[in-house]
Amino acid sequence: MILRHGDVGQQVMLLQQRLIAAGVKIEADGWFGDATEKAVIRFQRQQGLMVDGIAGPATLENLHPVNNSDPEKLLTESDLKYAARALGVQLAAIKAVTEVESKESGFLPSGRPVILFERHIMYRRLPAHKREQLADAYPDLVNRKPGGYVGGETEWRRLNRAYTIDNATAIESASWGLFQIMGFHWKSLGYHSAAVFYEAMHRSEGEQLEAFIRFIKKDKILHQALKDRDWLAFAERYNGPAYARNQYDIRMAAAYDRFRSMGRLS
Repeated sequence: MILRHGDVGQQVMLLQQRLIAAGVKIEADGWFGDATEKAVIRFQRQQGLMVDGIAGPATLENLHPVNNSDPEKLLTESDLKYAARALGVQLAAIKAVTEVESKESGFLPSGRPVILFERHIMYRRLPAHKREQLADAYPDLVNRKPGGYVGGETEWRRLNRAYTIDNATAIESASWGLFQIMGFHWKSLGYHSAAVFYEAMHRSEGEQLEAFIRFIKKDKILHQALKDRDWLAFAERYNGPAYARNQYDIRMAAAYDRFRSMGRLS
């Protein structure tokens, strides 16, 4: 669940009540207006969370833990500042990309990383002499065509079944964490093995951000687009042809402007 400026209703009132219980002064009126946004920002700064004025999974989890997630795994403001320094870009730019390109959370309620298993990648990365036989036997796991997605925790069932075919290839055939970095990038991103990449994705959202940093650094065009805040060029290269349909460039530009105006956080 995500609550943001303009939302109204019982969930907003509950958020405001939890902010009050955490020592933040705010009226519980059920309207997420300027005062509530400022209250959320104050709480995020106190907790060292990403400061964006939006009550997303990390903020809500810190206000009222409701699942098995570990607060130490959550993305922090320090992580984002480190990323901005590492890439030589404005903090507001990193936050804009994180808001638009990342998943709501890098972890599922079970504590496992968010993944999406790509059966067509599994097909491509298996030895040629095994592909067709395995595709016939496991069409939902090995297939020429994308698809078969089930989402959420159930993606882990697909991955666990793919392990029985080939462990490393299964890891390489899934996208991982907040930024959905494909596992097959492990070598080019400087991880010693697919297993080491797998372990890093389990440690924290900060480690998932580190994979994103490495991914950007390996692509000079993508890196320069981020430095220049050329959101159209960045979105086109990062998201592919779907960027226009989903308005990634427009959304990142708007998010950047909002973060820049939010106390000049860059």
